[in-house]
Amino acid sequence: MGRLMRVNKDTDHDLLVDLQTRLAFQDQTVNELNDVVASQQQQIDRLQLQLKSLSDRLNGLEESVDKTAGIKPADEKPPHY
Repeated sequence: MGRLMRVNKDTDHDLLVDLQTRLAFQDQTVNELNDVVASQQQQIDRLQLQLKSLSDRLNGLEESVDKTAGIKPADEKPPHY
């Protein structure tokens, strides 16, 4: 029976080492995924700022066309009229 106890202790130790190793890899993976998510959020923030800037510029151009021509390009008649 003494031998059986030793086998169980070795098995428990191996199991504990395996669990600790898996936990370490999971921690590393979570940290790497967190870095990716943070990077993607920064990219989304930059893209939103660019979109806002482009939208503002487009609105400014539309207002400029309205004021100078008095009509919107979508309301213009084709040249054959």
